[in-house]
Amino acid sequence: MTPRALDMAARDDPWATRRSKRCALCGRAFGCRQGEPGCWCESIELDRETLAQIRSLADDCICPSCLGTFARQGQGADAPPDGKAPPRRASQWAKAIPHAAVRSRGVSLVWGACAAAFLVGALLLGLVIGPVGIGAGSIAGSALSHLPLLGMHSRLAAIDEAILWQVRAPRVVLAALVGGMLAIAGSAYQGVFRNPLADPYLLGVAAGAGLGATLAIAYVSAGTGELLPLAAFGGAIVGVAGTYALGRSAGGTGGTAALILAGVAVAAFMTAAQTFVQQQHAETLRQVYSWLLGGFGGADWQEVALLAPYVAVSSAVILAHRRVLDVLSLGDEEAGALGLNVRRARLAIVVAATAGTAAAVAVSGLIGFVGIIVPHTIRLLVSSSYRAIVPLSLLVGAGFLVLADLIARAALAPAELPIGVITAFFGAPFFAVVLRATRRVEC
Repeated sequence: MTPRALDMAARDDPWATRRSKRCALCGRAFGCRQGEPGCWCESIELDRETLAQIRSLADDCICPSCLGTFARQGQGADAPPDGKAPPRRASQWAKAIPHAAVRSRGVSLVWGACAAAFLVGALLLGLVIGPVGIGAGSIAGSALSHLPLLGMHSRLAAIDEAILWQVRAPRVVLAALVGGMLAIAGSAYQGVFRNPLADPYLLGVAAGAGLGATLAIAYVSAGTGELLPLAAFGGAIVGVAGTYALGRSAGGTGGTAALILAGVAVAAFMTAAQTFVQQQHAETLRQVYSWLLGGFGGADWQEVALLAPYVAVSSAVILAHRRVLDVLSLGDEEAGALGLNVRRARLAIVVAATAGTAAAVAVSGLIGFVGIIVPHTIRLLVSSSYRAIVPLSLLVGAGFLVLADLIARAALAPAELPIGVITAFFGAPFFAVVLRATRRVEC
């Protein structure tokens, strides 16, 4: 594109008109999306030498005229004197220039505070609301009474103390851990596979966990005890391992398309096996479906202690790779040109997200749509950068599932709805909206 055409694209960009910048070389004002997808600079490629020259002169974006001039100079330098076609030199997007702009795309204090307040509010509501009313002040006093050296005494009766700390608190904390893990895993999958409709169950986690739980319930009399989450976790890991092995054998380099198709195949096979087992043991159908729809009715501190290490390690790995997810969103070739080992980075993120998801599913059952609703809400309201989506998904996902569990146990009290029904009730319309928006963007 010519500099004039680039100027027109920068002026006509509706996002760019709201993010005016000034060129570090000529001082001219121009529009910029600050590293977000769709910026006018994506139409320009520069060789590495020209890119290094620009970086030495400016540490931020430059205007279309200056950038077009550098691009033409780089092309002219490649022309040999005999007039033959110049050899193709390694190139990079001009999007790789703005260090300062990319650094500024993290989580702002305002949105971080809003997400933290949402989580705290959801936790407090989960502890307060129930068949036995316990006020927020009483909860705070009871919590402080458990701290050493303060010498405070709780005003709650013994029965209320037991309800608060042995029934509600572990349930609320477990829901927060599961929700945060599913949401951050969903954001990681969407970044790795560059698919806005990807969720944590993409590679066969749900099908594997369902098969493992069904086998435990059908063939082991103690399937409802400690063996059930272990069987579900093992089934989830086996499912993902089979998906990865099949994807590598079919795709050679383990590309995203091969992995997704392998996940579909493995999930179909495991679902068929689960259906066969259910038909052979029809008396276990009610228990199987109760687990499949998810819930926290039997939550205790032991399950919280089992899940917390997986969530902590998996979330830490994904958070450490949030910048990598932004680079992967540019495409494998561009990410490799920027020096990223794409295969290693993708494997690390997928393993972390899968391990955390498998652990979450093992203690809660299959809870859908959390990994789609939360990341997309943040993407629409805050930013499309994974430096914001990943950490905010962890906080907002935790609060979202706590509120969903609150609705599940309060809507038909004293009976409880499966939490999977609540998330599907909100998630199915949201999924349709996202699908429609994605189709409109592609068209």
